[in-house]
Amino acid sequence: MPSTHTSLYFHLVFSTKNRAKLITEHLRNDLYGYLGGIVKNLGGVAFVIGGIEDHVHILVGLNATHRLDHFMRELKASSSGWVRRELDPTFSWQNGYGAFTVSAGNLERVKNYIRNQEAHHQGKDFQTEYVELLELGNVDYDEKYLW
Repeated sequence: MPSTHTSLYFHLVFSTKNRAKLITEHLRNDLYGYLGGIVKNLGGVAFVIGGIEDHVHILVGLNATHRLDHFMRELKASSSGWVRRELDPTFSWQNGYGAFTVSAGNLERVKNYIRNQEAHHQGKDFQTEYVELLELGNVDYDEKYLW
């Protein structure tokens, strides 16, 4: 083939350090906008960003030249640095993240899931949600290393 064609969509999930409820409603819109700007500056596409007080979900499209670990390191470091400088000097993300591939046919379903995080979390905490995502993604994990 003379060219490269990819369909690389990821549902990214990461939480505040110790799942502290630091992402207040006041911070949320600015943080989501800033995260979207970082994704764009890194050459990706942020389709939707959502979450609640202690974690975020982002549906991104990446290209073949992205390395997920480098992308995530830059996304988290840049955004936490901005929050610390502008709004909350104690802000920090938890180490690690979840990254789940999404097929093109499931993009709308994942977008809706991310858009409806507040309603979704009326009856489910982050830990329960995250374990469900790991199990749906067939990801092996040891619960003693999750939290």
